[in-house]
Amino acid sequence: MISRHEWKHEINLSDMLTLRQRLRVIAQPDEHTLDGKYDIRSLYFDNIEDKALREKLDGINIREKFRIRYYNGDTSYIHLEKKSKTGSLGHKESASLTKEEAQAITDGYFEWMPQHQNKLVQEFYRKINTQGLRPKTIVDYTREPYTYSPGNVRITIDSHIRTGLFHTDFLNPECPTIPIKGSPIILEVKWDAWLPDIIRDAIQLTNRHSSAFSKYAACRIYDLTIYY
Repeated sequence: MISRHEWKHEINLSDMLTLRQRLRVIAQPDEHTLDGKYDIRSLYFDNIEDKALREKLDGINIREKFRIRYYNGDTSYIHLEKKSKTGSLGHKESASLTKEEAQAITDGYFEWMPQHQNKLVQEFYRKINTQGLRPKTIVDYTREPYTYSPGNVRITIDSHIRTGLFHTDFLNPECPTIPIKGSPIILEVKWDAWLPDIIRDAIQLTNRHSSAFSKYAACRIYDLTIYY
């Protein structure tokens, strides 16, 4: 399992415009974008005790969460993903799902999963049964991604983050979502063993520090009163 270093910064619109100018000079836009961006829809899973949410809010050093997602409204390309964190190191595993498989998961029909050829789907099935994982909320946002080959660096700027509140109708393009509180913009940087100085310098912003922002936690904001 190869883990990658991760930085996150919550930034403002002025920061985003500054970073965009710098990154367009030194980095490459992701080849899968449309006009330099793409839209992401994710459906996050948690148990009845909100284990993933609690571990994030409590700063637990080792944690994981599951989600399914697709891009630009294209439901012909859907992935199940497991995101694991150990301190500042992150690791992501993924498996392709058909639209019918994704719909079955959101509908609570899981009996087909143990026979799936992908081990991640099988693991997800076990944790659905042992931990009681169920769909929790939809997270929508727009991503502006850049890459830099030395160090295998990936820089993303996420904006227009929206929550589906309690809706989990993941494959319905008409499913209502609303902007999250504060309309934050998130800069995220990922790299392997080392972060090149040219990237480190480019992402430096005045009075900005690494943060533990979570789009999933932010999109559960209307549930958070139960924890305080």
